[in-house]
Amino acid sequence: MHPLKTYLVEDSAVIRESLIAALEELGPIEVVGTAEDEATAVQWLTQPDHHFDLVIVDIFLKTGSGLGVLRAVNALAPRRNMVVLSNYATPDMRRKCLGLGADQVFDKSNEIEALILYCARLADVETGHGALT
Repeated sequence: MHPLKTYLVEDSAVIRESLIAALEELGPIEVVGTAEDEATAVQWLTQPDHHFDLVIVDIFLKTGSGLGVLRAVNALAPRRNMVVLSNYATPDMRRKCLGLGADQVFDKSNEIEALILYCARLADVETGHGALT
């Protein structure tokens, strides 16, 4: 299983560093870049020479919003995998994120294991070894 090239959009440096360590240790993930605001994320993600399999985005950022990141990435071709990881994963916010193209929405406080399992299944699909359900 090849690691998923992942771009992480998270405004808290402490959470970002902890999340990178956990994801790279526990999941098939290689973090290829990070941003703490919408503009930086969109600028990097929309460059045609930047390659990534997955975007993990928080909703509340230093400036802008994860919703703007979802809109920008959703407009790219080919379609990219996107998940939201937020402390604000209310039913309404989940619907909004899914409507903007997110594949899944995970709550930071209690769904990190589910995120890692999702990434493992996605890596299997990307390499043709499994199916994502």
